[in-house]
Amino acid sequence: AQVIAEAAVVPEGYMSKVLNTLARSGIVTSQRGPSGGFSLAIAPDTLTMLQVVEAVEPLPRIKSCPLELSEHKGGLCPLHAVLAELVDGVEARLTGTTIADLLHEQIVPLGTPRCDFPPSPKKDN
Repeated sequence: AQVIAEAAVVPEGYMSKVLNTLARSGIVTSQRGPSGGFSLAIAPDTLTMLQVVEAVEPLPRIKSCPLELSEHKGGLCPLHAVLAELVDGVEARLTGTTIADLLHEQIVPLGTPRCDFPPSPKKDN
């Protein structure tokens, strides 16, 4: 937990809680003792980000209007319908991303655009 906390730049106590939560959900195994630690219980190429997120903090689902307005009974208002769609999109992205995918992904510094937009003008030779 200490090594992972240092690498993730988070407090060791927080990381221990997260790892113990993942252990209770069967995502990691833990071994106590001087040569102990945590290891994945599910192969990285089959373990999805959704499984990890749902184990630690499930995605919030909007099933009815949180404002409890009588006009919104039986459905979602336009605002909450959009928010529900966003959660669906996040869920789909997390489902389609495995831990192995993340390990192979190149690190992109914050603030760096992922594409050249608008396109840079081409220089004539």
